Amino acid sequence: MKFNPSHLAQFLLFTTCSIGLAHATEPVPCTNATLTGDYVFTITGQILAPPPVAGPVAGVALTRFDGNGNMTQVDHVVHAGVTPVEAWRPGVGPYQVNSDCTGWFTITPKPTEPADGGPELKLYFVIGENGQEIRTVVSGSPDASAFSAAITSIGTRREIPPGQ
Repeated sequence: MKFNPSHLAQFLLFTTCSIGLAHATEPVPCTNATLTGDYVFTITGQILAPPPVAGPVAGVALTRFDGNGNMTQVDHVVHAGVTPVEAWRPGVGPYQVNSDCTGWFTITPKPTEPADGGPELKLYFVIGENGQEIRTVVSGSPDASAFSAAITSIGTRREIPPGQ
């Protein structure tokens, strides 16, 4: 068999590319620090029970994750066609990110208007796009067992332009 330099070059190029692709596809473990900064959420779904509060839900939220397991947020959620009393209801809570980029957080509403109160919510999430996106589902309420919902949200990291 005759040595062909172009075959060697092709082999080396293929090997280099294969090694590079293998390293590029290895998942990077997530931590609480994966969620750092402000995320803009779109919220949709429905409260299913209890009957007095059942109805469709749509809203937006701005959530700040501190990278250490604490979050704060403001939200504006329209419930059954009724707008909230205060324009932006604050909330706080802890969060936990697992190494596989799943996790949970709780939101405890801290409204300044008692009419905008509500139960603490437990949400589960999956992080995507290297921390640029988070998808959530409301799992229920730790302090209101009769509460059930089918509410989801998608959040994207808010990039602040330089100089602002």
